[in-house]
Amino acid sequence: MPELRRRMVAGGLLGSLAAAPAVADPTAFDFGFEALEGGALPLSEFRGRVLLVVNTASFCGFTPQYAALQRLHDRYTERGLVVVGVPSEDFNQESGDARRVREFCDTMFGITFPMAGLTHVRGPGAHPFFAWAARRAGPVRWNFHKYLVARDGMHVAGFTSHIPPDAPEVLRLLHTKLSATA
Repeated sequence: MPELRRRMVAGGLLGSLAAAPAVADPTAFDFGFEALEGGALPLSEFRGRVLLVVNTASFCGFTPQYAALQRLHDRYTERGLVVVGVPSEDFNQESGDARRVREFCDTMFGITFPMAGLTHVRGPGAHPFFAWAARRAGPVRWNFHKYLVARDGMHVAGFTSHIPPDAPEVLRLLHTKLSATA
């Protein structure tokens, strides 16, 4: 930021920009995905709720975590949790066909929580939500990386693939976030 400020002063831009109102940081609710079935999946639909956004894959050693995600969805939806699955082929363990992903999720795990379409979750082509979350809670390193977002849409905690969705540390933080108001 100091380098940007130096360039702005040198270029004569600081005076005009200093008078402009500050742009607010986006919240998780300012992002959206394409739904797995097509159409929009705006996170703004879930404003004021706790989000658990997970990049998923059908053919990965962590794929059984789908079952725990569905259990969390079933148990905590009424208290304000929204689980969002985001299939990604970034690690070469996902079908490239949305219909097959949906069929797999339905057949193998009975998934009823919202699912995004195939999405890039890392690198320069990462979806803006994942770039935003990575800056706050660390980057996605593998499938089933989890971002737990508070009701305010700003506070984010990340959990690696090796930490199951129903691990004690995830549940403790989930309970805290569900108990808080936005």
